Amino acid sequence: MTLIVAIGAQNAFVLRQGLRREAVAKVVAVCAVSDAVLVAVGVAGFGAVVRRWPQVVTVAAVVGGLFLLGYGFLAARRAVRPRAMHVETGAHSRPVLTAIALTWLNPHVYLDTVLLLGSIAAGRWLFGVGSVAASVTWFVALGFGARLLSPLFAKPRAWRVLDGVIAAVMTGLGVALLAGW
Repeated sequence: MTLIVAIGAQNAFVLRQGLRREAVAKVVAVCAVSDAVLVAVGVAGFGAVVRRWPQVVTVAAVVGGLFLLGYGFLAARRAVRPRAMHVETGAHSRPVLTAIALTWLNPHVYLDTVLLLGSIAAGRWLFGVGSVAASVTWFVALGFGARLLSPLFAKPRAWRVLDGVIAAVMTGLGVALLAGW
């Protein structure tokens, strides 16, 4: 659960969509199914393949780092020009594609889910099932529970703070990925 709950691009996006109440079920489904696939790949032993061809991680780090920097820039721009939640509606015209990109272009997903979790599970499918259950529980709680915070996020200042934190985290992760490359 600690690998899944860690703040990152995917969780920040799910939270944002949940607050906006837009395509929440689709975004939660994309994230949960993606995690299930990645956990299964990790448990099945894909970590050995990546250890044999480490350039896969390098390519993922560069692409993911650039993507996260771009997403951080957009969040920073929103932080400078905040809007109340009702004005914000419709900002992501392709939330499902954004969720897919934030999941599959994120090298941390591969490092945490496929390599780390896969090496811990190492063929123990019951551990993998527990990890998938934790992932589904988290994404459902985050996406659908976010609406409980909507009164707070009816204020532009709250969006400014959230987008500022998202911008800082995404930019930091992007820089760290590119610096490590």
